[in-house]
Amino acid sequence: MPVLASHRKPRAKARTTTPAVGLTTAALASVTLLSAQSATAAPTEPRPAVEEVRQKVDELYRQAGSATQEYNRARTASETRRAEVEALMADVAKRTERINEARRALGGYAAAQYRSGGIAPTATFFLADDPQSYFDQDQLMKRVTSRQQKAVSDFRTQQAGAAQQRAKAVKSLETLTDAQDTLRSSKQDVQTRLTEARGLLARLTAEEKARLAELERGKEAEAREKAEKLARRQAAEAGERAAEEKAREEAAGQGGGTGGGTDTGSGSGADSGYAAKAEKVLAFARAQIGKPYVWGASGPSSYDCSGLTQAAWKAAGVTLPRTTWDQVEVGKRVATADLQPGDLVFFYDDISHVGIYRGDGMMIHAPKPGADVREESIYYMPIYGSVRPA
Repeated sequence: MPVLASHRKPRAKARTTTPAVGLTTAALASVTLLSAQSATAAPTEPRPAVEEVRQKVDELYRQAGSATQEYNRARTASETRRAEVEALMADVAKRTERINEARRALGGYAAAQYRSGGIAPTATFFLADDPQSYFDQDQLMKRVTSRQQKAVSDFRTQQAGAAQQRAKAVKSLETLTDAQDTLRSSKQDVQTRLTEARGLLARLTAEEKARLAELERGKEAEAREKAEKLARRQAAEAGERAAEEKAREEAAGQGGGTGGGTDTGSGSGADSGYAAKAEKVLAFARAQIGKPYVWGASGPSSYDCSGLTQAAWKAAGVTLPRTTWDQVEVGKRVATADLQPGDLVFFYDDISHVGIYRGDGMMIHAPKPGADVREESIYYMPIYGSVRPA
């Protein structure tokens, strides 16, 4: 019997796993390659220490303060030049009007001469109704001629004066343009420094910010301690001076003389006058405590350091320049040990900051961006020097 053919379906061949093995091998190779690249790549730059960040930020704020003074100087120069230009242009306008008046007068004389036809004097005499009328007309024309000459002279004078003033105005405009360029450059410099400082602070972690605050408290405590030492020393010296003055008065009284008792000393009167002004200065400054520092501001809602000192002394009737660099040249220099309330204390080698001494080693000042007007030890920053403005 023939063998029957099988009706079973043939078994499907098993799929090969070779491609999967190849893909896995490639993936592993990629990972190995990336790991090798990572191992050979340059290491990431380490984060700066909080102390370094604080020093950098303080330096940026100092640089911003110096740039602010440059901005203030350029702004003052720009305002001065603008006022000069406006005054010159107003003068040119007046002179131009006078030129136009002289030109109109000359035009009138020219028209009158044209109408008269320029007739010779002899012909005018014979054509006159009577001799007397000729002589009257002749005298009139002589006076007219004299006025013509004066009109021509005035015209030339006004024309030359206007040209001179116009040249001055052009020169002042060029100076104004230079001042405005410096103003823009200084403004950009301030903004660049402040942006960099804010960026450094923004990148700090919460822990780093806490550490920064701790360092700041330590700096303030050290500055206060130095202020207290100065206050004690000044108090002791004041006591000694008072004792010496009392001894002199008693000696003068025992001597029975009247001459010594009448001399109060010119220094005492000067000191009392300065003290009265200083009281007004400090009263104004205290009233500004809590208002924000804004670079380039001079009140009434915000101040930078020299804007505050300028406004405070203005309240006492004394006009100070706008910048720290100019304020330090006003009045007389005084040693730190001899400071009196109202004196101005300047800081840093570039004289980029200033505060108002209130006594006991403390000052009132507009510190820096992000801070308000406040009282602080004069030893918070390195002292450059001090002046007594009046």
